[in-house]
Amino acid sequence: LKLCKYCLSGHPTLPCNVLKFKSTTIMLDCGLDMTSTLNFLPLPLVQRYELKECSGHVFVDSVPEFCLPETELIDLSTVDVILISNYHCMMALPYITEHTGFTGTVYATEPTVQIGRLLMEELVNFIERVPKAQSASLWKNKDIQRLLPSPLKDAVEVSTWRRCYTMQEVNSALSKIQLVGYSQKIELFGAVQVTPLSSGYALGSSNWIIQSHYEKVSYVSGSSLLTTHPQPMDQASLKNSDVLILTGLTQIPTANPDGMVGEFCSNLALTVRNGGNVLVPCYPSGVIYDLLECLYQYIDSAGLSNIPFYFISPVANSSLEFSQIFAEWLCHNKQTKVYLPEPPFPHAELIQTNKLKHYPSLHGDFSSDFRQPCVVFTGHPSLRFGDVVHFMELWGKSSLNTVIFTEPDFSYLEALAPYQPLAMKCIYCPIDTRLNFIQVSKLLKEVQPLHVVCPEQYTQPPPAQSHRMDLMVDCRGPRSSPCLSSVSPTETPVCFQLADALVPMEIKPGISLATVSAVLHTKDNKHVLQPPPRPAQPTGGKKRKRASDDIPDCKVLKPLLSGSIPVEQFVQTLEKHGFSDIKVEDTAKGHIVLLQEAETLIQIEEDSTHIICDNDEMLRVRLRDLVLKFLQKF
Repeated sequence: LKLCKYCLSGHPTLPCNVLKFKSTTIMLDCGLDMTSTLNFLPLPLVQRYELKECSGHVFVDSVPEFCLPETELIDLSTVDVILISNYHCMMALPYITEHTGFTGTVYATEPTVQIGRLLMEELVNFIERVPKAQSASLWKNKDIQRLLPSPLKDAVEVSTWRRCYTMQEVNSALSKIQLVGYSQKIELFGAVQVTPLSSGYALGSSNWIIQSHYEKVSYVSGSSLLTTHPQPMDQASLKNSDVLILTGLTQIPTANPDGMVGEFCSNLALTVRNGGNVLVPCYPSGVIYDLLECLYQYIDSAGLSNIPFYFISPVANSSLEFSQIFAEWLCHNKQTKVYLPEPPFPHAELIQTNKLKHYPSLHGDFSSDFRQPCVVFTGHPSLRFGDVVHFMELWGKSSLNTVIFTEPDFSYLEALAPYQPLAMKCIYCPIDTRLNFIQVSKLLKEVQPLHVVCPEQYTQPPPAQSHRMDLMVDCRGPRSSPCLSSVSPTETPVCFQLADALVPMEIKPGISLATVSAVLHTKDNKHVLQPPPRPAQPTGGKKRKRASDDIPDCKVLKPLLSGSIPVEQFVQTLEKHGFSDIKVEDTAKGHIVLLQEAETLIQIEEDSTHIICDNDEMLRVRLRDLVLKFLQKF
């Protein structure tokens, strides 16, 4: 199996990989690293200087910029297709489709495209609604950057950071996407077939199978085994993979999602009971659906019936509607509600009873409806742009109020840095339903790939918890080898009868081999080694034989040889058997033993031995028997 993989992103949960396989070049995801925005001041606070110190931190005083996938490592015009696993992993798509030589096709499920559009639209709206006073660039000069305090001086490849794209670029990028459904097989140039599978993480999120006639590669990115609102993960289809590419694991492996949801609800209730407001920085899709569902079940028992919940986003209405109409992409319990008919998510009832209200922005209806204490869900989780910035300034000076961080993508301490000193309480309840390391270990034992390829970060414990050997991918298993990018030929299954007849022989400590005579049986692209048929017993009468009655002869095989020939001992053996005038020469591949008196040459190499003599068959056989004494037969 010949396969080449390039990693264009240093962020394992925002992957961008390029796979070269069977004459096709496939990009796997194009995540956008937004943690670069933490180096910038929140947008409404932009002043007129390039850099500004705030509570001991230095920030760039400019419109935020984003860290793109590496675009110089590979010529993107050679990429044939892009496979998208979920809507969080497509945020860099407009940079690739509109500003590189890429002319291929993008494949994604319908919910991934529609919700991805919402995330991009919200991002563009947040950035463009604030006047662009200036764009700082002098600080990117390497001679200046190295003099700046951390983390600015440690930022990598800042010259490649880019401002946000436009809605025109978003629409153009999305027009290049071809919609696919789960288990749909897509042929790529007759060489490779790709198939999306449910990954269980988000609406429409996918793992991908990439296979040729004889090899199978699985791409597992952003997957979940927990029971939430999406369809459950399809594990069975990942079995028998030659290579499994693993990325997009949980960013907080020590945090239990159910426990975090419980803490979220209890801290929210405690704050509003004391007359304070709760701010939840969030994305407009994903975890917010589960949080609203938990609050729906919690509101009455916690005495929160009269507390208003506000969801503020330019795409709030569309997000809430999409979650109700993508029924076929939901888990079974929510699908059955659609046919009752009932709304699959309870936030529909929260909206009908006016307990949840949604608005496109702070202006307009929200200003007249707004009352406190309340709970506000709004973006952006980085706290650098969006309506969240207004609420941080409005509520930050009171210790009655609380900001609860549920999105794991950003360091909450770095997100809060420009707002310090801060009186409001800060609670960190990150909810990440993606696979943790224990779940990955069970998954690998279940699907048994021959090889696992994963980011280097996953092969060692986190730097802050170097003693936690359980916080890393354990690739040891019945068939899997260590997490290497090298791969080996495909294995062919052996039937039980044939396996039972094998007689292994130990050739080295811990290594045994066995010979096998078998018939390769191929059906439905599956290959199995079976015992050869037994010859038919001769019958007394003469009968005309049909062509189909012919059975291949099972010839007795010569023993296979294993081992190496120690030259010095071999020469001593030759001398004991009457050979003299022996000369040894070293070659690039081994040794040549010259029997000058007998005018014979013995060429010894790592994988072969040749005896060359002049028409003396008896001498050749005699020397062959001496060579065989040093080799093992099986």
